[in-house]
Amino acid sequence: MELSNIEPQIIWKNFSKLNAVPRPSKKEEKVIAFIKEFGENLGLETTVDEVGNVIIKKPATPGMENRKSIVMQSHLDMVCQKNNDVNFDFETQGIQMEVDGDWVKAKGTTLGADNGLGVATIMSILESSDIPHPDLEALFTIDEETGMTGALGLKPGQLTGQILLNLDTEEDDEIDIGCAGGIDVTINQNYSTEASNGQIVRIEVKGLQGGHSGMDIHKGFGNANIILGRILYKALENQNVQLISIDGGSLRNAIPRESVALISVRNAGEFIENVTNGIKKEILEEFASIEAGLQINIENSTSSEKALSVEDSKKIILVLKSLHNGVYRMSPDVQDLVESSNNVARVELKEGGLKILNLSRSSVDSSKDSVAEQLKSVSELAGMNVEFSGSYPGWKPKPGSEIVQIMEKIYTEKFSEKPHVVACHAGLECGIIGANYPEMEMVSYGPTIRGAHSPDEKANISSTQKFWSFTKDILANIPLK
Repeated sequence: MELSNIEPQIIWKNFSKLNAVPRPSKKEEKVIAFIKEFGENLGLETTVDEVGNVIIKKPATPGMENRKSIVMQSHLDMVCQKNNDVNFDFETQGIQMEVDGDWVKAKGTTLGADNGLGVATIMSILESSDIPHPDLEALFTIDEETGMTGALGLKPGQLTGQILLNLDTEEDDEIDIGCAGGIDVTINQNYSTEASNGQIVRIEVKGLQGGHSGMDIHKGFGNANIILGRILYKALENQNVQLISIDGGSLRNAIPRESVALISVRNAGEFIENVTNGIKKEILEEFASIEAGLQINIENSTSSEKALSVEDSKKIILVLKSLHNGVYRMSPDVQDLVESSNNVARVELKEGGLKILNLSRSSVDSSKDSVAEQLKSVSELAGMNVEFSGSYPGWKPKPGSEIVQIMEKIYTEKFSEKPHVVACHAGLECGIIGANYPEMEMVSYGPTIRGAHSPDEKANISSTQKFWSFTKDILANIPLK
C-alpha cells in the first residue's frame, strides 16, 4: 500500500511532503523555508521569528469567532538515527518510508513521526476549508530535540492564543498535562597519550533497542555505554588496561544502541577468554528477555593510535562504572511516573580527548539538580571537568483546566472509554512556553508512535485516524471566550 492511499489522506500527504525535506536538529534551514512557503502559499499571515520559529495565523471559520483563540504547536526538527549498515545522509536526503500492515516505518532510519505527524496535522488544519476552528495560531518550533532553543527563544507577546494544543505525545489514549524538565551534563578532560605497551583488543557492543531517553528510560533497555563500562571495569581485575579510543552512542535524548572501544592489554588472549566466559556471558543472560539482538564482540585488533596511561585509563573506567544511568527516583505523587533519571548518552575518547554527554531529566527541579550534582561529584573526584547547560523547566500539571475537561468528555463519548490523564517523563515544550505565557491553558496529545529516537520508529495508521478525528472534534468544541 502507498502512503497516498492511507486515510486520512490529507495528513499522510503533508507528512510525505514534510519528510522529503531534511530537518536535523540545529540544521532546520530547509524545513523553515518549506513551512514559511506553505503558509504564504495559503495566503495566511506567516512570520519567522529571530530564532527560526514559524508562526502562521488563520482566522476563525464562520460561527467560531466567539470561541477562545488557540495555538496548535509542534516542532520541526527530528532525531536523526540510522542503523550502521544503512548509507543515509540526514542533511541532504528525505526519509524513505514504507507501509508494514498497520504501521508506517522508515527504511533503516528514524521516521520523523516525532514530531512530524503533529506538524502534518497542523498543516492539514491550515489548508482545510471545511473544518470548524476558532482563531488559530500555528506555532512550529525549531531544535526541540537538542536543546529546545526554539521554545526558549519564543518571546512574550508573539502569541495571543488562550489555549495551547501541543501535538507531541506518543500514546493515543493519553492526555498529557505535565512533563519533565532537563539539563545537559557534559564531562570532559584532555589526557596525555603514549605508546601502548600491550596487545590491542577491540570491544564492540551493538544490537540494542535504543529508544527515547525519557519515555523509555524505565523499561530496562540496555545502554551500550554502560555495558561497555562494565566490561572494562571487569578487565581491571586481571589486567592493566590502556584506553586508546571509545565511540559510543550519539544524541543526548537517545538511549545508546552501540559502543566500541579499542584498548591495550598485557595478554589479549587471556583477556578475551576471561571476558567471553565471564562478564559477557553474564550480561547476555541478564538482557536475554528484553534485548534479544544484543551482541558483544571481543577480538584482537590493531591500531596506530597512541594510548592513555594505565592510571588515566583506570580513572575513566571507574567513572563510566559509577555514573548513574536510568531511573533515579519515581514520583511519590503521581503513580508510575518517573520523577528523575539520567541517560549516559555519548562517550567519546579520541586522541586523548574525553567527552561524556548526559541528559538528566526530572519533573522536580531540585531532583533534577540532585542527579546532575551526583554526576558532577563522581567526575570531579577523577579530576574531570563538568559543565551544566541547556537547562529547561518542567510543566506543572493542572488537571482541572477547562480544556482538559472538554477533551476528557469528548474522548469518553467518542471512544467509549476514559482517556489516561497523565504527566510524562519526556521534555515537552509546554513548560518553557508556559514561563512566558502563564495564563495560557495547555494540553498535549498525539497518535501512537513506537520506537521514537531509534531506527525502529514507527507510526500507527489506525491510531492516526483516531487522532485526526479527535482533533477535529476538539477544535469544534473549544469553549466560548
